[in-house]
Amino acid sequence: MRHLRRTAKLGRTGEHRNAMLANLVCSLIKHGRVTTTLAKAKAARPVAEKMVTLGKGGSLHDRRLASARLRQHARSHFKGTPKYKGVTARQAWRNEEDVVHILFDEIAPVFKERNGGYTRIIHLEQRRGDAAQRAILEWVDQPVEAAPEPAKEDKKAVAAGA
Repeated sequence: MRHLRRTAKLGRTGEHRNAMLANLVCSLIKHGRVTTTLAKAKAARPVAEKMVTLGKGGSLHDRRLASARLRQHARSHFKGTPKYKGVTARQAWRNEEDVVHILFDEIAPVFKERNGGYTRIIHLEQRRGDAAQRAILEWVDQPVEAAPEPAKEDKKAVAAGA
């Protein structure tokens, strides 16, 4: 029986599932929006919410917990690297790829006053190959983009042109 078992298995082993969810949340932190299946989005949502809660704490211990959960550790092989476009390679990596830095310094301050509900799931159409329900997982501070409506043609213009 599955009493009190909340984790969706997603057809994977525990290690594979944790690695996949960590990668999904890292992509969400880097890009702000991820398109995936509905089941994966629902499974990744609590992980992302807990990472933002850690980010709001801001202590060194919180950074280490987030780094361990997201499997993103600090790089130390940048010593003595030349500058590239005005910044060192380490600074460029930190600003673009270091998810712990992005989470704690850019995302968490935005949600400082919010007590939860940092992400939203937007349902999409089914995937063509296997009919899996797709969804977008994104931060709530981003506005929802409506699908562009097809241009309506005037009946008079169509009749005149024909």
